[in-house]
Amino acid sequence: MAAEGPFLAAVIARLPVPKENLAAFAVASALAWIVESPIIMMLSASNALVRDGVAYRKLRRFSFALNAAVTVVMIVLIIPPVFDLVARRVIGLNADVAGLAGRSMIFLVLWPAAIGFRRFYQGILIRDGRPQAVTWGTVIRLSTMAATGLLSALVFRLPGASVGAAALGVGVLAEGAASWAMARPTVRKLQRQTDVECEFGRSLTAAGVMRFYAPLALTSFLSFFINPLTTFFLAHGRSPLESLAVLPVVVGLAFIFRTAGIAMQEVVIALVGDAGENRRILARFTLRIGVASTAALAAVLFTPLAKVWYRTVSGLSPELAAFALLPGVLLVLLPFLESVLSYQRGVFVKARRTAPIGIAVAVQLAVTAAVFTLMVMGLKTVGAVSVGPALTAGYLSGAAVLVLTRGGSSRQGWLGQLGSTGG
Repeated sequence: MAAEGPFLAAVIARLPVPKENLAAFAVASALAWIVESPIIMMLSASNALVRDGVAYRKLRRFSFALNAAVTVVMIVLIIPPVFDLVARRVIGLNADVAGLAGRSMIFLVLWPAAIGFRRFYQGILIRDGRPQAVTWGTVIRLSTMAATGLLSALVFRLPGASVGAAALGVGVLAEGAASWAMARPTVRKLQRQTDVECEFGRSLTAAGVMRFYAPLALTSFLSFFINPLTTFFLAHGRSPLESLAVLPVVVGLAFIFRTAGIAMQEVVIALVGDAGENRRILARFTLRIGVASTAALAAVLFTPLAKVWYRTVSGLSPELAAFALLPGVLLVLLPFLESVLSYQRGVFVKARRTAPIGIAVAVQLAVTAAVFTLMVMGLKTVGAVSVGPALTAGYLSGAAVLVLTRGGSSRQGWLGQLGSTGG
């Protein structure tokens, strides 16, 4: 899935007016992400809670209601006066970039609901021991996205930002349909269960689902709020247009190497065991994943491969490629920190103790905003250069909160697990 950002940025960079369209696409993506944020944890929720047929039906109703709510928010956001208020007055975009971003948002109106729909069924697939089906869904998403992007650019001649948004929107709709189809055998097994067999589902109340999910929704909202927060500070810092233009490229590269760590949350939920009996081996595995991912990203950022990525693969101009080098280097620790956070969150979710996750991400957001304010507003740093230190400081603080909380039912956290493994 991480390939989609760099692919679309490379396509937009090769279309007319690349700088403005890359900036507009970064803004539209950030806004769409924050609207979808309340439903992004539906994968973890269905993975953890869909243990029988009754639980499936209760969580499905909750998921569909949430999908409808975020779609309404998206429709309101794309109304021109509303979007103009957000883009021009709040974020501070110029008229050209705001216009490109607003038109591209139309293609993303179903994006949040489609994300929620497919993540609900992906969680069911993972819980049923079929993660390979999630991979096939992503292949379908990427194939559809690539075809839509090329068609939009070469046949319909849409602006670059609209090309990217259309590709994202159609791709995730295709993946949602594929996830639903692949989950049908599992769903049929769940629906054949009688109420007597569904002890867990019968004990699961609407209030219980809300208590479990609300901290997760807050977590994802605050996490995704980092994206428009970053856009805001870049728009108000030095070299705003250049910073916004390279943002999807440098963040996209880091995201490729963060994906293994991101996946650890679902792995931990699925495999840690009801009594946490597998935490030791999962902690050791997560540490190795984090170190390897950061080392692999460093192997790109600190070698000539960085220029190859920015110039040849991403299609940036020589000036923008040179501009992107330092911002990219400053993101090198994110893959390791992502692994730490994902492991901790997975342990908390499995133990159904989701409140500390919300506290940790609130601290993460506050620290990120503070570092951005210091660097952009105080030290007058170039906007793109401030992204790495701000995100790294935020991730460190979020991880520290979860470590100090010593998450999970056994009250033994990340450091305790590493100590017990000799890691």
